[in-house]
Amino acid sequence: MRRSFLSPVRNIRRYHVIASAFARHGFGSFLEAIHLESRISLPRRILRQKPPPHVSAAEHLRLALEELGPTFIKLGQILSTRPDLLPPDFIGELAKLTDSVPPVSWEAIHAEMTKELGDKPEKIFAQIDPVPLAAASLAQVHAATLTNGDQAVVKIQRPRIQAIIDTDLDILRDLATLAQRTPLGELYNPKEVLEEFAFTLRNELDYRREGRNADRFRENFKDEKYLHIPQIYWEYSTERLLVMERIQGIAVGDIEALDAAQSDRSLVALNAARIIIKEVLQDGFFHADPHTGNFLVLPGEVIGAMDFGMVGHLSDHDRRNLIRLYISAISMDANNIVEQLISMNIADDKVDRIALEHEINRLLNKYYGLPLKDIRTREIIDEIMPIAFHYRLRLPSELWLLGKTMAMMEGLGLRLDPDFDIFSVSEPYVQQLKRQYFIPNRQWGDALLQRSINLVELIEMLPRSGKRLLKKAEQGDLFEIRIKETGRFLTVLDRLVMRLSLSILVAAFVVSLAILIPVTTGSTLARVLAVSGFLITIGLGIWLLISILRAKR
Repeated sequence: MRRSFLSPVRNIRRYHVIASAFARHGFGSFLEAIHLESRISLPRRILRQKPPPHVSAAEHLRLALEELGPTFIKLGQILSTRPDLLPPDFIGELAKLTDSVPPVSWEAIHAEMTKELGDKPEKIFAQIDPVPLAAASLAQVHAATLTNGDQAVVKIQRPRIQAIIDTDLDILRDLATLAQRTPLGELYNPKEVLEEFAFTLRNELDYRREGRNADRFRENFKDEKYLHIPQIYWEYSTERLLVMERIQGIAVGDIEALDAAQSDRSLVALNAARIIIKEVLQDGFFHADPHTGNFLVLPGEVIGAMDFGMVGHLSDHDRRNLIRLYISAISMDANNIVEQLISMNIADDKVDRIALEHEINRLLNKYYGLPLKDIRTREIIDEIMPIAFHYRLRLPSELWLLGKTMAMMEGLGLRLDPDFDIFSVSEPYVQQLKRQYFIPNRQWGDALLQRSINLVELIEMLPRSGKRLLKKAEQGDLFEIRIKETGRFLTVLDRLVMRLSLSILVAAFVVSLAILIPVTTGSTLARVLAVSGFLITIGLGIWLLISILRAKR
């Protein structure tokens, strides 16, 4: 959608709030570099504020984003998954961003619920608790009882959150457009980053999509007894309000409560790991926000999952590439890893291959010979981040989300069971995928059948296409070339040919004079002709130089 050129004027107050926050935290030089002060009439003294020296730049960025509210908190969380854009210390700091905020008053939430439900919530539910169970930057969650007695939770967006996000996205697009014209823009493509963020954020605001995600997880795990996905009550749910089954249990990270309930922590860790590994390696659809607040332990060490707004997708192609990388890493083949990174468009084909191979070799040698149970996913990610930033490895957001998800799950597993080994849990799935992708099987047969169908279609098309080609060949139109703006093209070509001819002529004069001048010492006429030729050559050279300089303007 095209935005009005007046958007900076319309959002001028918010512009000043954003610019002041970033300047106060030491990022005024960036705002000056994109000439923001002239765009919104911002005094330069605001941009030149000095931040407290005892706080790092990475921490200042986190504080500025927290200060600016939900859109910027979400932006920071997305940037924390992009080690190709930010140094490791910034990634680590932005990963600390949380969504916990003070709740909105019940009166305001009641009005929003009434608008979405089409009636007062007291008439829809048998009972609803005005005190929220949780409050985040985008929504609040309230406990409710349905008329049939089922316990439920109601997730409702905060008032005016959509308008706030629309305004902030407008401003961020303006800033990205300004930054795009700088050397920073050429390196990072901020417009592309911003559009990816806007798409992700708008998806998170659509609670119907979150409900469909829950239904998909439930279908994927219908044969597994160790995971419970709450039911979605679609008859009450809208784009801005979601009603789902309430599950109650012990927070998966609450070790003391689990011990008090005599839960088998090793089995809890195993079940949590099996969930993530099946999602990633088997289904290609995974819960991308697996912090401890989103998982509860139910009786029988069953895991109950919540909050399906952030999910990751891995295609068959993605998983096949991951298996190839895994095989290359096990084989200590750094050269093949670099080849695979280039084929996946993670590394540019112009990357310094020798240096990148050296870094990867160093990383492989560090872990060579270690038992898998002694290798930690978090340590590997921490090692990869500086390499990704230095070599501008464009890790797809899905893969980075996957890495963070595995690291968070491994950290949880180690808290529950100190002997936890995520690699041993994942090994059977990896072996299954290797058989599936690299050993002839039914999937290969299906692919071969599809290619055979395409080949048959091509053979059917050949007679018709061949007749058309032969007819064009007979008419002399087989290699017809059409050039747009032919007149302009020919004019430019004529000028180029004329300059080339003149350059050759000037060069001929210079060579001729070099031969003639030494033999003109005994003749006045010869000297006059030589001097005249010299002057003509200089004149032609100057005229040629002027014409070239004019053409460049």
